[in-house]
Amino acid sequence: MYIPTYDDMLAAHERIKPYIHRTPVLTSSYLNSLTGAELFFKCENFQKAGAFKVRGASNAVFGLSEEEAKNGVCTHSSGNHALSLSYAAGRRGIPCNVVMPRTAPQAKKDAVRGYGGTITECEPSTTSREEVFASVQARTGGNFVHPYNDPRVIAGQGTCSRELMEQTDGLDMVIAPIGGGGMISGTCLTLSHMAPEVQIIAAEPEQADDAYRSFKAGHIIADDAPNTVADGLKVPLKDLTWHFVSNHVTDILTASEQEIIDAMKLTWQRMKIVIEASCAVPLATIIKNKDRFAGKRVGVIITGGNVDLDKLPWIK
Repeated sequence: MYIPTYDDMLAAHERIKPYIHRTPVLTSSYLNSLTGAELFFKCENFQKAGAFKVRGASNAVFGLSEEEAKNGVCTHSSGNHALSLSYAAGRRGIPCNVVMPRTAPQAKKDAVRGYGGTITECEPSTTSREEVFASVQARTGGNFVHPYNDPRVIAGQGTCSRELMEQTDGLDMVIAPIGGGGMISGTCLTLSHMAPEVQIIAAEPEQADDAYRSFKAGHIIADDAPNTVADGLKVPLKDLTWHFVSNHVTDILTASEQEIIDAMKLTWQRMKIVIEASCAVPLATIIKNKDRFAGKRVGVIITGGNVDLDKLPWIK
């Protein structure tokens, strides 16, 4: 297992600069007063393809040799990695085949196809996803870019925290959502070198809390098909992401479905920005654990903004 290094992250940042945005950091006096903390939101919802995952996907795609790239790339993803890999592959001019759950948001499926990706659907479980993917990869011969358990992807995701640290001063903590752990692993990779004093907090839905339970148990506990409004956080940790989580994460906090929806709606209302339910989990956990964050300067990574506007979770 190759563990990506800080130098890999620096090289990734140079490689992907032509293909990504340096996203802004926004603040909200209302949310600061509500939580008692100073919150700095790193807005990857404004990223190319609408999500942080374009960082890791672009690093993987543009790091391929001509020989490695000849059959294109392939992956399995609930959405944002699929559309980000399709975006990057389209920029390089190579094919991209993705396996997506049939229940994935239509907006994300449309985006994959819009960027030129080809979708094969599977059932909404890790088992089905991996079985269908194996057949797609065998048929296409594409280079497998795992959504998160891939050193190229983690190095790319680490560039987000590098920018955040350059755009802010004196952070006490950085908090980000956790599903498979790609963003958190990239955050760990970068902050353990740039700012080892900064605490790294992961935020997870109560109804998909396998990372929380893994963290408490000291080994990976994987759920096959959890059900949560945070569709980007349904996948389990793998060996590479577990390495970063177990070595560098300070704590994992959880939020209920209603708390996540309320935080998502609050962000839309107060910050006037579109974020996904998955990205609202950090704010939900901050509001739920105000004493933990009060008086602290906290970086909050908003991971994406690809929302199905016809199925907003607060509209019944």
